[in-house]
Amino acid sequence: MDRQRARLARFQDAFPGYRTEIVEGNVVACPLQPAHACTVYEVWRRLEPQLGPEWALISDVAIPFAEGFEFCPDLAVIPAAEQKRNLLCYPPDLVELAIEVVSPGSVRHDYEVKDRCYAGRGIPNYLILDPLQGHVTTMWNPGAEGYRGRDVVPYGPEVAVESSVGRLTIRTDGLPVDPKASHPS
Repeated sequence: MDRQRARLARFQDAFPGYRTEIVEGNVVACPLQPAHACTVYEVWRRLEPQLGPEWALISDVAIPFAEGFEFCPDLAVIPAAEQKRNLLCYPPDLVELAIEVVSPGSVRHDYEVKDRCYAGRGIPNYLILDPLQGHVTTMWNPGAEGYRGRDVVPYGPEVAVESSVGRLTIRTDGLPVDPKASHPS
């Protein structure tokens, strides 16, 4: 695991404007668009007031899963005491909720690869916000092959996540949608 962390750390500043992760043993750099950053900001702003003092959000911090898999979720809910440690990476067993925002280069990784990895490590809840499609996918009930519960909701209504943190809700109205989205809300 230490070798993988060192490998990713070398690339973190090499590609400004790109998000860098290790996926299936490959260093992957995905360009980010304004809709991505705006979505992350809005979701952070909408979630943070709902978290009690014992929980906190992190963003784009490395979470090593296994050899060849080191992700940096757009947002993740972890214990506040851990977040205050301000580490370069955190173990996946601390994550209660992982949130990814899809970008053109991350579609397969977010919907397929991370589904299996996050669920396989027991992360209870996973949300995918997709400005390319104008919807959010909520996933719960993790298993070895991925999440067994899944809903896809077009942007507009409030989405709820039942977790050990409590009931978290995210208003999806007003979230950015790519003007070229194939299914805008």
